[in-house]
Amino acid sequence: MENEKAPTPKVAASIFQELCYANKEMLTAGIILAGYDEKTGGEVYQIPLGGSLHKQDYAIAGSGSGFIYGYCNENFRPNMTKEETIDFMKTALAQAIKWDGSSGGVIRMVVLTNQPTERLIFYPDEYARPGY
Repeated sequence: MENEKAPTPKVAASIFQELCYANKEMLTAGIILAGYDEKTGGEVYQIPLGGSLHKQDYAIAGSGSGFIYGYCNENFRPNMTKEETIDFMKTALAQAIKWDGSSGGVIRMVVLTNQPTERLIFYPDEYARPGY
């Protein structure tokens, strides 16, 4: 932040990638980095174990992710509205929680746009309903 501006998601992801690669023997989990850039919009990067860097439309990881790859691949659409994206994420995470014994509890979500960061929390009675 030498120029008083926060780094772009791409720059932040590159820094994390270097750290992950340099410490790959000690890490036990990958990293998902997302952010909003004024020029390119929303960006998502995944850095799996080993330290490679992948820009993606979306990223999922963790013990419950294996249960939702099919759902995400089938239902993700570029340029969804904020409300559609929140519903997509809530449904995906509810399914991961439903099928994975190591996932559970509340769904915590951060909405990244050109507006101030928005933090959301959903309790089981808000996502554990028929259809989820």
